[in-house]
Amino acid sequence: MDYPLPDFEAYCCPPEQLAERVAALPRPLVFTNGCFDILHRGHVTYLAQARALGASLIVALNTDASVKRQGKGDDRPINPLANRAAVMASLASVDLVTWFDADTPHELILACRPDVLVKGGDWSIERIVGSREVLEWGGQVHSIPFLHQTSTTQMLQKIRALG
Repeated sequence: MDYPLPDFEAYCCPPEQLAERVAALPRPLVFTNGCFDILHRGHVTYLAQARALGASLIVALNTDASVKRQGKGDDRPINPLANRAAVMASLASVDLVTWFDADTPHELILACRPDVLVKGGDWSIERIVGSREVLEWGGQVHSIPFLHQTSTTQMLQKIRALG
């Protein structure tokens, strides 16, 4: 028997299709980005809070090469982009998942012109890539404080210490 692919697979959007797909999303549009290597409670809480700021949420993931350039460790990301994108797309708070190979998602932000730009509480608004442009076109920029002090790096350190 053939089983259909889950609906969430359709929420993964190659960057070259982003402009077309964004046009179909309800506004206000919220944009965030990150590695999201091993999804944890901090991530899903943050994403739900980000989604609550608008009518739809786009998450842009760093490609594997982009993650490696961040210096998080030679073995990062643990999960390859295709797996991270599928897991991200399966979340109820996420409407579209795309990715970027550059060090920042600046070009994607300019391409989709979000109404709301969001990063986690470890980012000051001034340091958030694209904040100047979003504010200039009348949007909002938020740095959402962490509710749960979890991180993929901390989780991996704990796992490795047990091994």
